Amino acid sequence: MGPANTGWQRWLRTLRDVWFPPVCAHCRRLVTDPARRHLCGHCARRLHRVEGAHCTTCGYPFFGDTATDRVCEHCSELVPEFREGRTAVLLRGPARTLVIGIKYHKALHLYDEIDLIARETAGFLDFLRGAVLVPVPLHPRKLRERGYNQSRLLAETFARAAGGGTTVAEPLRRVVDTPTQTRLDRRTRQENLKNAFALVAGRLPLPAQRLVLVDDVFTTGSTLNACAAVLRRSGRVNLDVVTFGHG
Repeated sequence: MGPANTGWQRWLRTLRDVWFPPVCAHCRRLVTDPARRHLCGHCARRLHRVEGAHCTTCGYPFFGDTATDRVCEHCSELVPEFREGRTAVLLRGPARTLVIGIKYHKALHLYDEIDLIARETAGFLDFLRGAVLVPVPLHPRKLRERGYNQSRLLAETFARAAGGGTTVAEPLRRVVDTPTQTRLDRRTRQENLKNAFALVAGRLPLPAQRLVLVDDVFTTGSTLNACAAVLRRSGRVNLDVVTFGHG
């Protein structure tokens, strides 16, 4: 039953691609690489995957530097409530297009490309495997408005790609409807996020489980840190963070 279904799915995909050739989400060229559907080979090669030495707090790469256990300039003023952070790519060019498409244009099919990027980025899924992934929650108003939590869908994408017992849980809720943080500096973001998150009764994973907070983008780290602070106050110290992009 499984192989037959797979065969039909491949046949249908081939037929679909003949009539509706896949187009790159970033440059609008035809996608000719059979392994991809949403980025052409040129744009996929333009992705800056974070695979070498990086900041242990946010995952930002140290270009041409092999030093480890260092904090980058983006995190110099951040006092992290978590242990370590990773990111898959820098939020430039095609990677930014994927995030904007998902977050603001309901292009949820682009999670397929993020799944592929996560699998291609050396060491990224190793950081997640076996953990409980905790998405940054949306306020109920924003969730109703958008129709989905992009961080929840991202956590599910990462969990499927990582395998190895990686799961998703939602022990946090957003209780303050904060304004958009996009153009705010670190200090203002931190002020906006005070007491913005709370625990959901009965949903906290077991104390021995490693938790990894998940968000789409690491900018100043204020949102992830506010979530981590709530979990830390509950006694959780086995706590890391991950984002798809850094920007």
